[in-house]
Formats: sequence, C-alpha cells, structure tokens
Amino acid sequence: MLILFNKPYGVLCQFTDKSVPPRRTLAEFIKVPDVYPAGRLDYDSEGLLVLTDDGALAHRMTDPKHKIAKTYLAQVEGVPDAAAIERLRRGVVLNDGPTLPAEVDLLDAAPSWLWPRDPPIRFRKSVPDAWMRLTLREGRNRQVRRMTAAVGLPTLRLIRIATGDHSLAGLALGEIRVIP
Repeated sequence: MLILFNKPYGVLCQFTDKSVPPRRTLAEFIKVPDVYPAGRLDYDSEGLLVLTDDGALAHRMTDPKHKIAKTYLAQVEGVPDAAAIERLRRGVVLNDGPTLPAEVDLLDAAPSWLWPRDPPIRFRKSVPDAWMRLTLREGRNRQVRRMTAAVGLPTLRLIRIATGDHSLAGLALGEIRVIP
C-alpha cells in the first residue's frame, strides 16, 4: 500500500514528537496503521510525502542508486541569472561533495493552484524573489536549500510536487490518498 500525503508547513515527518511543547506530526493526519515515510521532508518544507507499509518498496524509493526523480517548487530570495541556473543544472559542490546535475526551470510566478503558506513568507519590498522548479535524482539532507544557497539564492519556501510517478495533482493541503 502507498499513501500520498500533502504535508503542510510545520509538520514533522514522524508519528511522535518528544519535544516540549510537542510539534505537529503525521499522526494528526494519517490514521492508517503500520505505514512509514519513504523519504522525508523537512519540518519547514511542504508537499508530497509518500508513505508505505512495504519496507522493500520504501528502500527502492529512497536508495540513491535508483535515482528516483523528486521535483520541487522553490521560492528563492533574489532573481536567478543564467549563470546560477547553469550551475544548478551542472551540479554544485556542497560540503558533502558535488551534487548530481539538476533539471531547473525558472517560472514566471508561483503556480495559480498553490495554496497560501501559514504562516506566510515574510514579504520584503526591497528584496525580489523568484520561483523555480527543480528535479533532483538524489536525496541529501536539505539538498535543494543547500544548492540554491550555494548559488546565492536562499530558499524561502520549498514544496515537493512529485516523487517518481507520484504527484500532488488533486491532493489538497493536509489530505491523503491511499493507493492499495
């Protein structure tokens, strides 16, 4: 079984939290027993999280040797120039080594279907921002954020919109879709 979940901002990718006060977790949204995330999304990232009860499938989805595509929308501080986009497309060097090349497209604006973030991104009149779509084939910790920062474009908002053949299409914020 697979579960597709549109994770809101500020939700941990685990079912329990020992913090005081406790943070929001998957348990608030997912009532299906014995499923676990196949990969993670940071607390401050949003979008598609795939969960499964099949350990072998979870391993295939997360093992770097399978190079499963993961597509993100990133709102970045600043406006990317051709050189920054080309660096991302070729791969950048991070503190844990060079990344694989990424597919990168500069968007004219945020997609019209995108929900507002709660809390909203702080608006700054004097600092422009831009939206990009990035597809990666590896899954390092906070990779998109580190890649955009490496080219001088800190990420303000990050939404995963697809993992492999699975996408957010038709999935409202906080909603799950069970695939038997």
